[in-house]
Amino acid sequence: MRLKTVFISSVLFLMVVAVPIVAQQTSDSTLVTPAEIREGLTPDGSRWITFGGDYNNHRHSPLTQITPENVDQLVPQWTFQTNVLEKFETTTLFRDNVLYVTGPLNTAWALDARSGRPFWEYERELPEFLTACCGLVNRGFAMMGDMLYMVTLDAHLLAFDSATGRIVWDATMADYTQGYAATIAPLAVNDKIIVGVAGGEYGIRGYIDAYDAKTGELAWRFYTIPGPGEPGNETWAGDSWKTGGASVWVTGAYDPELNLLYYGIGNPGPDYHSESRLGDNLYSDSIVALDADTGELSWHYQFTPHDLHDWDATEVPILGDIEIDSELRQVVMFANRNGFYYTLDRATGELLVAEPFVHTTWATEIGVDGRPILLPGHIPNEEGEITCPDLRGGTNFWPPSYDPQTGMFFVNAREGCMTYFSWAQEYIPGQRFTGGSGQYITDDPEMPHYGALRALDPTNGERLWEFRYPTPSGAGLLTTATGVIFSGDNEGNLLALNSRTGDLLWNYQMGATMWGTSPITYMLDGRQYLLVPSGTTLTAWALWEE
Repeated sequence: MRLKTVFISSVLFLMVVAVPIVAQQTSDSTLVTPAEIREGLTPDGSRWITFGGDYNNHRHSPLTQITPENVDQLVPQWTFQTNVLEKFETTTLFRDNVLYVTGPLNTAWALDARSGRPFWEYERELPEFLTACCGLVNRGFAMMGDMLYMVTLDAHLLAFDSATGRIVWDATMADYTQGYAATIAPLAVNDKIIVGVAGGEYGIRGYIDAYDAKTGELAWRFYTIPGPGEPGNETWAGDSWKTGGASVWVTGAYDPELNLLYYGIGNPGPDYHSESRLGDNLYSDSIVALDADTGELSWHYQFTPHDLHDWDATEVPILGDIEIDSELRQVVMFANRNGFYYTLDRATGELLVAEPFVHTTWATEIGVDGRPILLPGHIPNEEGEITCPDLRGGTNFWPPSYDPQTGMFFVNAREGCMTYFSWAQEYIPGQRFTGGSGQYITDDPEMPHYGALRALDPTNGERLWEFRYPTPSGAGLLTTATGVIFSGDNEGNLLALNSRTGDLLWNYQMGATMWGTSPITYMLDGRQYLLVPSGTTLTAWALWEE
C-alpha cells in the first residue's frame, strides 16, 4: 500500500490509497471520561459530546449570548460542503475546538470549529447492494476516551482514533444481506457503546447491543422480539416472531442513578398485514428500560399494540424531573408517532400522562390499563382504509427538546392522514417485507395536512402554544436558556422563535431542509456559535461583530 504525505496550511495530511484521508489535529485534547459525559452541557459551552447534549436528551443549552433580542443579528461564519449526494441526518459533536460530524454513505470528518476546514476525513467502502431503509444516512458519533464510534449501513460498529481518523477496531453487528443495517448514533455509557440495528421493513429480528468500548467485544444483546420460552413470545402468533422487525435506529436516553437505558422500538413486520402476525407483538412500538450493565429488561410500555400503520416508537425519549399532582416524579417524556404524547415514571414504567397532540382517528384515548381505546374500522385491507395520522406519524425520529427552566416539552408535530392498504406477502430474506403500502391524503379539506412546532405541558399533555408550518416539517429542535428555540420548516428556512410564546423572531433560507437534523450551540473564542446541518451543508453562525 502506497503512502502519500501532503502539507496543507501547516496541518499534516496523510493520504493512504483506498483508505481515508487522516490528519494530526492541532488541539491538545484529553480523554473523554464517563464523568464528563454524565455531566453533559456546561455553562462555559466548551462541549457537546453526546447525541442529545446530555444523557437526558434535553437538547437545551445553558448558553446566554444569543437572545430573543439579538438573534436576528446572526450571520454565517463559514460553510462546509460534504460533496456527497445524500443529506445530513446527524448531530455534530464538539470538544476542544474540534467538530466531529458523520455524513451520508458513512462519511465522517473532524473539522476546525473556527474555519470548517477538515483535519481528517473518512469514507467507508460500502457493498454494492445495500438494503438500508430509508435513506443512506447516519445520525452521528459517540465519543469516549480518545475514540469516536460510528455505525455503518452494512451493519458494523467502527471505533476511530479521534485525533487521526484511523480505525481502531471494526465489529460486525449483523449480516446486511439479510436486511440488516445501522444508522443510529451510538451512546457511550460507562465502558460500553450502545447501538441498535435497522431493517424493520426487511423481516429482521431487532435487537440492542452493547460493545466493549476498548475492544469491540459484544458485552450483551437484548432482542426486541422475545424468542420461544421468553416472556412476550406468546404475543406473536406462530413463527411470526422470526421476521417481526422491531428495529432500533434512534438513540435512547440513560439515567446514571437508576443505571437504566431507555430506547424506543420500531414497528412490527410485515407493517400492514394483520393476519401475518396476530397478537400484541412485543416489544415492537414500545419503550424498553434496560439495565446498562447486563441488558436485562427492567420494564416496558407498549404504545401501539399490534400496530398496523407503521408507527415506530423510534422517537427520542427525554428524561426529566417534573411535578405531577403535587409530587415530584422522575419521568421519561415521549411524543409518539401514533399521535399521542406520554409521560411515564422512568423507574417503574407507570403511565402518568397520555394525551393526543395531533388529530387521531384510530383511538379515542388511552385507557386506565395503559392500552389505547380503539375505534372501529382502522384495519388496512386491499381496498384501502383511511386513518389519521399517516405513516410518518404525529412526529418521527427528529429530536424534540425540553426546557427544564420552564418545564415545556417541544416537538415538531405533523398533521396528516393516509389511505392504508394491506395484502399477504411471502417473506424473502433481504427483500422488503411490508405486506402493504399507503397513499398520503393531501387534497381533502376535511383531512388536515400541515406541520406545527408545539409546546406541551408534560404534566398533563396540554398544548401551550403552536407555530404552524405550511407543510409538515422534519427538523429537530434546540432550545437555549435565554428562551430561543431553533427549528426549520420543510421549505428550507432556519427559524428562531421565542420558546415561551412561540413568536417568530428570525428566519433564514438555507436552500435545503433540516430533515432529521438539529442544530447544536457552543462557545469558541468568547462567541456563541450555532451549527446547522441542512441538506449537504454545515453552516456555522455567530452574532454580528463590528
